[in-house]
Amino acid sequence: MLLAVMLPTLSPWGTVAYYHINKSYIARELCENRQKPIAMCYGKCYIPKKLKEQQYKKDNETTERVENMPFLQLFFETVSAFIFDEKPIPDLKSLRFFFRISDYSTPATGILRPPQ
Repeated sequence: MLLAVMLPTLSPWGTVAYYHINKSYIARELCENRQKPIAMCYGKCYIPKKLKEQQYKKDNETTERVENMPFLQLFFETVSAFIFDEKPIPDLKSLRFFFRISDYSTPATGILRPPQ
């Protein structure tokens, strides 16, 4: 699975490895400067051309994939008008809030206890 995920990332390295393995064939058959031995290219013109071609192909595939991706709308939220009620705000001084700390216990109290 990891190889399948990393394969597109490693494809430029495959081109460079192919060049190093088949350097004599590339210099003899595929090099643009094979007729001019003075240029001393020995197939080095092949690598940038192939890497640029691979990058162009990958960019086109990505663009095509994004353009042809179906649009999926997961939800739709209707916008409704806000209605403000004119209820009076309660007086906070008259309200009393009580809570008792001693009544609260966590569910893990029985499980997690300090050593004795």
